[in-house]
Amino acid sequence: MKKVLAFVLSLAMVFAMVACGGNTTTTNNGGTTNNGGAATDDGSASGDGLNIAVLYYNYSDAFISNVRNEMDAKWEELGITFNNQDGNTNAGTQLDQVNTAIANGVNALVVNAVEASADETTQAIVDAAKNANIPVIFFNREVSNDVINSYDKAAFVGTDPAEAGHMQGELIGNYLLENYDAVDLNGDGVISYVMFKGQENNPEAEYRTQFAVEDANAILTEAGKPALAYYDSAAATQYLVDPNGSWSSAAAQDYMTTVLSAYSEANGNMVELVIANNDDMGLGAITALETAGYNTGAEGSTTIPVFTVDGLQAIVDAINAGKATGAVGQSASGLAEAVATLLQNYQETGDLMSNTEGMNVDADVAKIRVPYTTVG
Repeated sequence: MKKVLAFVLSLAMVFAMVACGGNTTTTNNGGTTNNGGAATDDGSASGDGLNIAVLYYNYSDAFISNVRNEMDAKWEELGITFNNQDGNTNAGTQLDQVNTAIANGVNALVVNAVEASADETTQAIVDAAKNANIPVIFFNREVSNDVINSYDKAAFVGTDPAEAGHMQGELIGNYLLENYDAVDLNGDGVISYVMFKGQENNPEAEYRTQFAVEDANAILTEAGKPALAYYDSAAATQYLVDPNGSWSSAAAQDYMTTVLSAYSEANGNMVELVIANNDDMGLGAITALETAGYNTGAEGSTTIPVFTVDGLQAIVDAINAGKATGAVGQSASGLAEAVATLLQNYQETGDLMSNTEGMNVDADVAKIRVPYTTVG
């Protein structure tokens, strides 16, 4: 009798632990699940809630981490069941995650594509969603119009890739006009710069790289100043790329440390301007500059102007401390809000793009643009 009673008590304890364990779990492949909402047996959207898979290109990206926090909060607020997955910059891994999520019965996909510029990869994701008859919303990393237009339940939420480059170029050009002599450390009348691009063939990286320099040069030359000069005149390309495609602070720090070993005030060829296509790379460059005695924020110390894109708190703090100069900010909360709006539209009407009249929507494709801001 005692053995039977002990067994019953053990079962009761197990059920109590399950009941009190909360709604969030971690999957074996590194994803997180929150059972905040409900899904129908056939995996389609219902009035009771949505069951979505949210796939990120890389959890370690600082801006994406911020987006993930905003999205998690939004799903919980709306009672949406969600499963987060880290693609870890591997397109094959992400496609496997898409197929697994569909097999597990999700009724919507939200995708931050690993290889956004590779149509065959993003098309495979769209085709998987189309075969399952569920919507797919790409975000942050630009997907081609052809891919989005191939399925009436596909959409994209992000920024205008060129806008950040134009805004950064304007920030840089105007700053240099106001501080030209102080920035021109060797007094040769030309400002030398280093550009941290991030990732090859990524639309955001491409346009930021192009227009940050072009627009700054337009402002300088109109005022009678020479155009910017890349620090290494013999370089085949006028930018440095993260070899892992991760836009990381570590890559920028390594590059900047190497650059400073040959390009210095002592040699009369010091890099006089840093342009980084995201905050992380800018912060990595600042770390290397600090090690070399620059950008310490201390009174009287020399600061090499550093301009970035993202505008997260870490770069705001660096600007306030006198270690960075300016940034173009993009809104993680704005992305999350727009994606949530499309999901709610689909849930209520079956059409992702219904009720988007007040949003910045492209003319011939289901793409919504979230505007940038300036920081510093």
